[in-house]
Amino acid sequence: MKPSASLQKRLGLGLTLGMTLLWLGGTVGAWLVVQHELNEAFDSALEETAQRILPLAVLEIGSREQESEAQHVPTLRMHQEYLAYRVRDAEGKVLMQSHDASPKIFSRPSSEGFSNTEKYRLYSASARHGTVFIEIAEPLSHRREAAREALFALLLPLLALIPISLLGTWLFVRISLRSVLAYRRAVEVRGAGDLSPITVARLPAEIDPLAEAVNHLLERLRKALETERSFTANSAHELRTPLAATLAQIQRLRHEAPEGPLRVRATKIESSLRELTRLSEKLMQLAKAEGGGLLSETPQDLIPLLAHVVDEWNHNSGRRIELQLPTQASVFTAIDPDAFGILLRNLIENALKYGATDQPVEVSLTSQGLLRVANGGAAVPESVLQRLTERFVRGSSESSGSGLGLAIAKTIVHGVKASMTLASPAPGRADGFEVAIQFHLAPTPSG
Repeated sequence: MKPSASLQKRLGLGLTLGMTLLWLGGTVGAWLVVQHELNEAFDSALEETAQRILPLAVLEIGSREQESEAQHVPTLRMHQEYLAYRVRDAEGKVLMQSHDASPKIFSRPSSEGFSNTEKYRLYSASARHGTVFIEIAEPLSHRREAAREALFALLLPLLALIPISLLGTWLFVRISLRSVLAYRRAVEVRGAGDLSPITVARLPAEIDPLAEAVNHLLERLRKALETERSFTANSAHELRTPLAATLAQIQRLRHEAPEGPLRVRATKIESSLRELTRLSEKLMQLAKAEGGGLLSETPQDLIPLLAHVVDEWNHNSGRRIELQLPTQASVFTAIDPDAFGILLRNLIENALKYGATDQPVEVSLTSQGLLRVANGGAAVPESVLQRLTERFVRGSSESSGSGLGLAIAKTIVHGVKASMTLASPAPGRADGFEVAIQFHLAPTPSG
């Protein structure tokens, strides 16, 4: 399944990308305006320079005693010059020019006003009724350089603003979604049996109806499950007394009956009543597992609890249960002792009932809180193994059973927020079946 995208990430990147594109669009628009204004300013400077130089050139030319070659106006000091000009008469004879004016610049005759060549912007004006002309030129590269520098001046701040805006947008979105994130965490940390309302303050208006709908659904589900658990527990409890009385009467009848079909029939009825009694006990255990109260207020040491249950089974069962405990003194978890006893008894009963009778059941606990219960016997098919923790599902063994043992174990494991793994063949073996439960370790209680 494809993982869902983070709303915070999508909003942060989307808003930042949108603002960046808007800024780029604004920057390009501002640069076009600046470029237009720069061209106007440069054209005005060309025109103003020509109108200032031309009267002075006319006076200087008019004061000459005789015609001479074109006069080069020397520069006062060396510096980078962007403007070059020349003054000519109507026949094209050059009368005056700047010291760096090149004939290539003014190779093409120009009319009055502005014109362009491949590399220069030209302006031409006349005086004395069209007998004296001035042509002034500016390199287009100068204008392009000015426009480029203006563009860089607009873009460089944007490079710094993009990460700042990304950080600011991310912080703003995170603060805005703080209540939504709190709601998500409140849902994530809940156990499978916690159906109480989820309360988070100041949810956004778009999420608040959804939260209310979820709380209504949880309330309906809680009532339905409580009704089911109450019915299961009450039914099992109410059946216990009449079943015990009926079983006692059947046992008495079996002992009083003479040898023959009547005693055989009484024996079968007794066996059926015992199975029904065990089913009633399993239903009560399932109701307790689903009803909560699986966690203890103080951490419990699993080692003495495990040793006690295994010792009890070794005394009551004709088969041997091998127990392996960690070398350390204690393994503390938050499970309730009664819930742990129900869990372990169901796992051992399942292993004894469906395992090979000529091989012992192996029970072990590690210092990391890993509980293993393994038995020998034929391997369980994968298709059956995946459904063994469902209610009333049994393996292919001919042994009788209710099919609730592993379902009860799974309910308790989920209720204490542990994890359960089924494996067949058992790890390290060619056959058998193993249940492994990883508990979360709790800190050692002080004192």
